[in-house]
Amino acid sequence: MNVETLVADLGQRAKAAARGLAMATSDQRNLALTEAAKALRARASEILQANAKDVDSIRDSGKDAAFVDRLTLTEDRVAGMADALDAIAAQDDPLGRTLATFDRPNGLKINRVSVPIGVIAMIYESRPNVGSDAGALCVKSGNSVILRGGSESLHSSRVIVACLAQGLKAAGLPEDAVQLVNTRDREAVKLLLHSIDTVDLVIPRGGRGLVSLVQKEARVPTLLHLDGNNHTYIHESADLDMAVGIVQNAKMRRTGICGATECVVIDRSVATRVLPHLAQALVDCELRGDAEAKKILPDLIPATDEDWNTEYLSNIMSVKIVDDLQDAIAFVQAHSSGHTDAIVADDLAAATAFMTAVDSAVVMHNASTQFSDGGEFGMGAEIGIATGKMHARGPVGAEQLTSFKYLVFGNGQQRP
Repeated sequence: MNVETLVADLGQRAKAAARGLAMATSDQRNLALTEAAKALRARASEILQANAKDVDSIRDSGKDAAFVDRLTLTEDRVAGMADALDAIAAQDDPLGRTLATFDRPNGLKINRVSVPIGVIAMIYESRPNVGSDAGALCVKSGNSVILRGGSESLHSSRVIVACLAQGLKAAGLPEDAVQLVNTRDREAVKLLLHSIDTVDLVIPRGGRGLVSLVQKEARVPTLLHLDGNNHTYIHESADLDMAVGIVQNAKMRRTGICGATECVVIDRSVATRVLPHLAQALVDCELRGDAEAKKILPDLIPATDEDWNTEYLSNIMSVKIVDDLQDAIAFVQAHSSGHTDAIVADDLAAATAFMTAVDSAVVMHNASTQFSDGGEFGMGAEIGIATGKMHARGPVGAEQLTSFKYLVFGNGQQRP
């Protein structure tokens, strides 16, 4: 089967499955997830063996450590995938919720209720666990999904999708509700982006190259997940020990995820006190500073204009010294990717001003940017962090994967 026929067939089967899934009960969808979680645990060794093949296949490719980390599954990460499915199953049903009710003077009663979107195409890179999260969230929200993971994670993805299909079958739901584009042919991505007759929404999750391709080629509506060029700003009122701890966690807990802080912004009035302690806490992190930062720590690597706009996804962080709150806001607004930014401050007025002015999907006060995650937000998992402003923004869970329709109830009304 050529790739064009393959993608067309996937779309038709997903569309048919979406109709069946939309009619399923909440109990059926939840059972599919808990049974899939059992399958992930039972087949953990098979998943890890498949993942080892994926990791071995790119070992001599020159990929950096962050990429290899995102691709690699461990026993704990597989267990985390299964736990996420159970957590999603335990959530309230996002479908059939009455979002608003209008009683009209003519006696009509109008209800706005939540419904599935339909068929979602999820295009992602390297992280095989994304397929598990995306599949589960789509099932929970009554959507069928076509998964196109990175070619380097194909062995892992096959087994993970088989576990999801196992859960769907056990619940009496169509197995085609979660499908994998089982080819490394990159033409499949463009074909999905052009599938206006079968795909209702495309969600890309990856680097700028993937997002740029989607923006250029998509004929289907998209929900964009851009890169995470995130900032943590240390205000002059900050508890400096707290600030150092937050930045250390925000950068180094996991450097290769989109919630990691890539730039620390520091008020000049506290920079001489906090920066040396920050450098000690980040001994394994390469710091690149502006001229003001280098006066305090001469060993810093000089930062370039490119650094201010770079998502490193590794143990590198830039350092910017600013005059005050307004200077910090202007800098963050100019360089943030709109994903997640944070302020560390004891001054509540300053924190409120920063959180109001910075137009990112997630803005935090006195907390690590690595909390920008669907699981941490109580969603069980996320399909991505939406950085646009339409439909959904921030972590996208099952609730954000619904649309709505209007149900109108009358008793014989005729419009004059």
